[in-house]
Amino acid sequence: MSRKQELLKRHRRHKRIALLIGVLVLIVVGVAVAWWLPVLLALLGWIAHEAWFSDHLFYSPHDDYQYQFPAENEVSGIRLQGDALRVDAALSLSGDETLVLSVPIKSSWLGRFVDPVIELEGLDVRDSQAFERGVDGLRYLNLTGLGESLAAGSLRIRGRFCRVTGQPRLWSFRHADARRQRVMVIAPHADDAELAAFGLYSQADESWIVTLTAGEIEAEHYRQMGMSPAQAARIKGRLRAWDSIAVPRWGGVPESHCVQLGYFCLQLPAMQASPAEPIASREAQLSDIRLFRQFNPMSLPGDVDGAPTWNNLIADLRALMLQARPEVLVMPHPTIDPHPDHICSQSAVLEALVGLAWQPKVILGYANHLHDNDRWPMGCAHSGVALPPVFDKSVELVPYCVELTEIAQRDKAMALGMMHDLQPPAPLKRRVRRWLQKLLAGRRWPAEGENEFFRKSVRRHELFWRKDC
Repeated sequence: MSRKQELLKRHRRHKRIALLIGVLVLIVVGVAVAWWLPVLLALLGWIAHEAWFSDHLFYSPHDDYQYQFPAENEVSGIRLQGDALRVDAALSLSGDETLVLSVPIKSSWLGRFVDPVIELEGLDVRDSQAFERGVDGLRYLNLTGLGESLAAGSLRIRGRFCRVTGQPRLWSFRHADARRQRVMVIAPHADDAELAAFGLYSQADESWIVTLTAGEIEAEHYRQMGMSPAQAARIKGRLRAWDSIAVPRWGGVPESHCVQLGYFCLQLPAMQASPAEPIASREAQLSDIRLFRQFNPMSLPGDVDGAPTWNNLIADLRALMLQARPEVLVMPHPTIDPHPDHICSQSAVLEALVGLAWQPKVILGYANHLHDNDRWPMGCAHSGVALPPVFDKSVELVPYCVELTEIAQRDKAMALGMMHDLQPPAPLKRRVRRWLQKLLAGRRWPAEGENEFFRKSVRRHELFWRKDC
């Protein structure tokens, strides 16, 4: 069981215990006071839960984030003077640095019910970055794109439903521009490339998109159309295979650079455990991956027998690496992103590179899911992306951030809207929860789509973690 699953299991166990205690209290109140009072209290309790306590947050908002950045990247002489961020020495910036500011933040009493936000105002840029309700600890703001305002001494930092309680620290990371190199994005599922890196790959001089699985499971939306479970899984897989080839064209990637490998969703761990054994789909009644490869512009080693094996996956990746010769590999981060297919995707790429004649220069890791916080990036669409919760100082993390213009953000939202898996309407329970959160907690959701990823991924920043090869 993964750490994410363990945290979720513990969270659900605690909620069941709290629910049992609540039911017992309501019974006592009903017997001792009035029969209708428990009904009213139960309704109010459910409303409060949906509005304020339904987030999956598996740590205390009082916990400090624990990043350990290289000392040579820290900028000295940074201080807050009122709400102005000052730099004592002249700051030399080229304009495309990744800038990270650590600040201790404490929420107000209202910030326990409404998301606390740090507002950033520069020369011609305004941004806001949200944090956990009830926050009282060290957090990391993303100042990428605000360097000119910072150097000019005109950057303002203001808290809404929170305040900064101490002096900040600043780190500046200057990297070679990945957009001026050959980029290959490894997507465990169709839409992972767009969620994590549409802005990067759509601006790159040359991009390849390689999707490892068809994402055919959990096809309830198609079962509602009268299909059997296997039929629904197959058509979902075919649609997502099409998405993985077609949608990158919106970002300027030629069809010849888009590849769908067609392995089966959530079966990569089993494939890795038995590299030569074919692992069939959980729901599609398939043990041949070639159904989901029909849109590929090229043949690959796995096409010979269509066997869903780890050995075939490694051979496919090696062939693609040698053909594309990527200088920058973009793929899930092995410790931050807990999804089992994402972890195995990263492992497969690293195994494929062993002894290969071509080696990339840089790996950029991304996280479309987190262990500890299902809402990250917190806040509204089109705002900035603050750094995620990290509590292990031993994890080496060097941030690399790409800034997206308003036009690029709109294009990214439209790309997500083309993805079939992000199109079904939200369940009734989620729509009711969002209505209550909008009414009582001031939360907002974007007009581009109902799926949570439209809020989480259409942002001013795309955040990666850089590692030189």
